[in-house]
Amino acid sequence: MSALEDRLHEALTGEGRSRTPSPDLFSRVVESIHDDTRRRRRLRTLVALWAAGATLAVVAVVTLTPRGEDGLEMPWWILEVATNAVLLAVALWLGPFIKRFGRAYAADVFHDNPLTGKSYIVLTDIVYYLIFAAYILFSVHFAPQQGWGNEISERVTAEQLTFEVGRVGGILLVIGILHGLNIVLMPVLGRLFSLNRRLPGS
Repeated sequence: MSALEDRLHEALTGEGRSRTPSPDLFSRVVESIHDDTRRRRRLRTLVALWAAGATLAVVAVVTLTPRGEDGLEMPWWILEVATNAVLLAVALWLGPFIKRFGRAYAADVFHDNPLTGKSYIVLTDIVYYLIFAAYILFSVHFAPQQGWGNEISERVTAEQLTFEVGRVGGILLVIGILHGLNIVLMPVLGRLFSLNRRLPGS
């Protein structure tokens, strides 16, 4: 070997001797494999549920919607139930999606105290689902509203459709803003927790 190769070999060998393998390396690898398997199984289940739900929704709408002279005349409550189902489906899909990609970000931010990072992810999950539940409960309607123009006909109007689309867009906007604030504030919190942990030992 050349002198450069010898020096590189000695440097890598010396560095390797100074490092000890992690005692839980094998268990972490196995757990990572299990997590990937569970994630793939959950994804397949979610896709199947989405397909079944969409099929049932289409069948229910076609079956329950009466036909008038101009075709289908959907009662107002069918659109209300469909919007609530969409909000619930978005909550169940978006939560794990954000958590999947946010776990690595939280681990990097809270690298000095990983247990705090895991707790932070769990707490943000709770806040996320509380916001979704509160939004659905606050915006649900049990009777046609005055601004919809369907108090007498009780059929879906353009005003009601606009309102329901605004509900879906509103929760996406709220979650997007809160998620953006969380991305910005998380490094600050990680730095504060890291400093707080180092202060007693200094």
